[in-house]
Parts: sequence; structure tokens; C-alpha cells
Amino acid sequence: MSDEKQPEIVIRNEPDKHRYTIEADGHQVGFTQYTDRGQQRVFLHTEIDPAEEGRGYGSALMAGVLGQVREAGLRAVPICPFMAGYLERHHEFDDVVDPATIELRASLR
Repeated sequence: MSDEKQPEIVIRNEPDKHRYTIEADGHQVGFTQYTDRGQQRVFLHTEIDPAEEGRGYGSALMAGVLGQVREAGLRAVPICPFMAGYLERHHEFDDVVDPATIELRASLR
């Protein structure tokens, strides 16, 4: 058991910037960008600060974002490879995920 204090994690939607951010103890450590297509929130790109990698912030961001998508009654579409990889391992979000179709991908160009 570690005595290390766990940071306070906050996931925020910034709709004006089309992204969710993750903060650890008030410091932004990553984000994921999206665009909306009707009831689908299409996730395009995710970044975690390289200095903060390996601390679970990416997974925390994905879980928080997908929870917010579910609460909003939206559908998540993973174009972003990071989110797609997360969803391959976390089937508890299968109920809110739509596939990234060829047509959808073409419409984003």
C-alpha cells in the first residue's frame, strides 16, 4: 500500500472548444477533442502530457468522458485510436458506442 496522496481528478467539457479536459490537482494533464454529428459525439484526438504518462490519466479521461456522454443521452464514436483502444478493453461502455463508419469518416474530411 502506497502512502502517496492520490490527486484530485476533474473532467471538464469545454463545448466552445469541442473538447474535454482532465485536470489533476488543478493542473491540466490532457484532453480529448470531439465534433458532434446529431446525437453522436465523434472523438477525434486525445493527448496526455508526456510528463504525466503512465499515471492512468488517459484511462480516467476516457471513463469520465464516456460517463458524461451516457448521462447526456449521446452516442460516442471513436475515431481517435486512444479511445478505440480503451473501448476494446472496457465493454461497460458498449451501450453508448457507435462504430466509426466509412461514411462518417469521409464526412469529417
